[in-house]
Amino acid sequence: MMPILPYMLSAVLLGALVAFQPLANAILARAIGSPYGAAAISIAVAGIGALAMVGVTGRGDIGRATLASVPWWVFCAGLVGTVFVAGGVIIAPVTGGLLFFACVVAGQLGGAMLADHFGWFGVVVRPISLVRLLGLALVLGGALLVQRG
Repeated sequence: MMPILPYMLSAVLLGALVAFQPLANAILARAIGSPYGAAAISIAVAGIGALAMVGVTGRGDIGRATLASVPWWVFCAGLVGTVFVAGGVIIAPVTGGLLFFACVVAGQLGGAMLADHFGWFGVVVRPISLVRLLGLALVLGGALLVQRG
């Protein structure tokens, strides 16, 4: 079994990097006069970067046959990314980065709790429990503390 700590630390580092994304995109939005234009540019750069990673690593079959085998609704994940990037451009400058991400994390945990509970997207079923609800309540309480601070 692989050690999990390096993955956890990598996830923390990625989270720190993601914290800067909506703030940088907001600067771009102000410069070009459009939050949606900034989101489009950001997503285009991300798409080019992802394609470059596929090309450099040689990992991933993005051919027509493979893509046709995936349920249509899976591609909506890209729209979620679009809404997240555009929403971050608009919301983060108003709330600040910390409150924005405290609320995002609370929403992610709530959504993940539902996915776990119902086994959505093929995850192992993990029922909602009092302990899990208390954990989510702590995150929501943390968001409220951040807002007051």
